[in-house]
This record gives sequence, structure tokens and C-alpha cells, in this order.
Amino acid sequence: MMNSLEGKKIWICSLGCRSNQYEGEALANAFADAGAELVDSPEGCDGAVLVSCTVTAMADKKCRQAVRRARRLSRNAVIAACGCWAQKITREEAASLGIAVVVGNRRKGELPGMLAAALGGESPSFAEDRIDVLRSREWDDLSLTRPLLHTRAFVKIQDGCNHFCSYCAIPYVRGFPVSRDPGDVLAEIERIAASGCPEVVLTGVHLGLYGKYGSISLAELVRRVASVEGVRRIRFGSLEPFGLDDELLETLAAAPGFCRHLHLPLQSGSGTVLGRMKRGYGPEEFLALSEKARNFLGDDLHISTDVLVGFPGESEGDFADTLSLMKACRFGKVHVFPFSPREGTEAWSYPGRVPRDTVLRRSSEALSAADDLLARYALRWVGTDVAVLAEETAGNSFQGLTPSFLRVVAKGRAERGEELPVRITRISGDSLRGRRIP
Repeated sequence: MMNSLEGKKIWICSLGCRSNQYEGEALANAFADAGAELVDSPEGCDGAVLVSCTVTAMADKKCRQAVRRARRLSRNAVIAACGCWAQKITREEAASLGIAVVVGNRRKGELPGMLAAALGGESPSFAEDRIDVLRSREWDDLSLTRPLLHTRAFVKIQDGCNHFCSYCAIPYVRGFPVSRDPGDVLAEIERIAASGCPEVVLTGVHLGLYGKYGSISLAELVRRVASVEGVRRIRFGSLEPFGLDDELLETLAAAPGFCRHLHLPLQSGSGTVLGRMKRGYGPEEFLALSEKARNFLGDDLHISTDVLVGFPGESEGDFADTLSLMKACRFGKVHVFPFSPREGTEAWSYPGRVPRDTVLRRSSEALSAADDLLARYALRWVGTDVAVLAEETAGNSFQGLTPSFLRVVAKGRAERGEELPVRITRISGDSLRGRRIP
């Protein structure tokens, strides 16, 4: 059946988190191995695959826009949707959008075969594969041989979440926490390193639960990954604050390849709001954790975060507490999100919805504070020499990321995937500028 993919043009669109980016890469590997041609645009494609997100109402909107774009540019393409948004949409909505194949979470490994059947005319006009993820202990059968869509290799090691923050729909669509077999993780990373990719990003829906729902701890997995020949950089995706314990910090500090960057979602600096969010920590605990992380990993550690603005009942004082804690934690990059009510979550029915104009004003203020914080953190690198992994090259310039997850645009020649020393000369917007050191 998979020979139905031979020579077919397949477009893959991955929206949302790094776990989705990994799943898009893994699907790309599966399609390429089956003889398909991966294309950068849906125009003229035979099959369009959406790896979907539903973290906010805007994410849902972007999913629908991606599907409509694919349908508009390739009227005869077979469209498949998988992932979080696909887990919850009705058959009626999928059909109305022109989606022919719907695959939920924990079942994405089945998608290439289902799309091949659809392209070969061997399946009905609508096919789906969705399970009750809240009761599932399955691991989705996806893997990478090499990164095809990125210079860095995202490696998913964990899925699911049972924390149930009051505003979050993700546990309902991602399901019960499961951890990937460490042997499978290491085998995949060995293949990635052998392909010439020097950087791996360990991802998960709730990465810190790897140690609680798995045969080894996250710290032990990092130690094993660090010993794989050819791996020069190790990163984490997002890590919830309660997943960062002393054993993990000690391990990260001792791993020479671990990049000094942690993304620790804060959400709010108000103890009252954090309580209603059911985050499981207060502002003082978060501040202490950020300082502990710097004690282990150095004062140059880049801590980025997420902030949720306009949560029901958030007062001006609560918002002021968030701005204060952002400064106290000395964040670098701060992602600011306006509260998006998600039906089915506890916060959906919370009273005290903040007026839209107030949410927009607070978002603007938080973004302004975020810009100042990032500039302040980036300034410490001006005049220093840093290693940059080239992701894009053009003539006598290239750009890529430093170990501390800052983007650099530099003068000089480079090959894609090459790690080069760069002298940082200035800040420009949200990136650094510099020149390659001979």
C-alpha cells in the first residue's frame, strides 16, 4: 500500500509546540522513506498533512486556515489532519473543511499508511483513527533517521499530562503521561548524530514527568544522551518548574553539551492567580527556583518563560505582580499570551472575565517589558565570542543560534549545520549581530 506514495508530492505543516515539530519531522522521514517528495508549499501537492495544535482559540483558527489554504492551492489534494486539534474536532467539521483523513494523538504512526490508501483510492472518502487518550498507555510509533525540516533535531521522549491546570485543554487531547523507552531514544539519537546533525532538543508535553512515568529518570537519560558520539549540543524544550529538581540540575551542570537555556513557564506572578490556575507553586517558589538554576548552571543561564495575561479575575495588582516577578527572575525571552477560554476546562466557567481592551493593554505592557528584559540579557554577550550553529546561509552571511538560544546574524561564510565562532558586536531587535572569527 505504501507504494501509493512513490513520487507523490507531500506538504507537511506543523503548528504549535516542539513535540509537534518532532512529529512533523518523523512523518517527513516516513514519507521520504516511502518514496514521496517533500515540498515546501501546498500548491500542486498530492497530499497535505497538518500536525495540529489546539492550545488556544487562535491555534484552532490557524489550523482551519492551513487546511483552507491547502484546499485552495491544491483542489485535488488529499488532506490529512493529525494531533491535538484533530483529536477533538467533529467528523462534520472535518468533512466541511475538506479533510479526508483524521488521526488523533497516540496514532500518528498510522497516518502515512492511511494517506497512502487514500491516494491509492483504497479507502473511503473519509477515514479516521482516534482513541481515548486519557486511558491510553500507548506510545506513538514515530521515529527519526535524520532531520529533514530543521537543522536541529527535535526528539520527543514524553507525551501526555495529568496536571490539569484550570485553563488548559492539552491533558484532554494529549492524554495520560507516557514515557518513551530509553533504548529507543538513544537509538534514534545515534542515527541522528550519524547523519551529521550535532544538536538534539529533547521534547515532551510535560517533559519533567519522564522520570515519574518511565524506567529511568530524566537526569539519567541526559547522562546517556551526552555520551552519544557526535552529539555536541543538547537542549530541552519547555520544562514545567516542578520538573526541575536537584538531580537534574546537577546532571545538566556536569554535561558539557547541555546548552545554558531553560524554558520554564511562569504564567503569572500573582499568587492568587497562580492558585486559581492550579499551577502548583507560588511566585516566591518560582523566584527561588530560578536563582537555584543559576547557582547550578551559571549566571549567564538564559531563562525564558510564558506569561498568560487576562486570566479571569486578574486585577491590576495581580498584573503588576507579574511584571515585577518578570524583572526579579531576570528573564530573557518572554512569550506573552492573552487568556483564551477553552471549553471543557475548569476556567471556562470562571467569573470575572477581563474586558478585551484591558487584556490588549496588559498584553502590550507585558510585551514591552519582555523586550526590555531580552535586550538586557542579550547585552551581556556584546563584545564576546560565542559559538553559532549555522541554520541559514546566504553568500557572505549566515544566521543561527548560540548555546543560550539567542539568534545571531553574522558576516562570513558558513555551511549549513556548521558550528562557528562569532564575535558579537551589537544588538539588533531581538537578535545579535556579529562577524565570524577567522
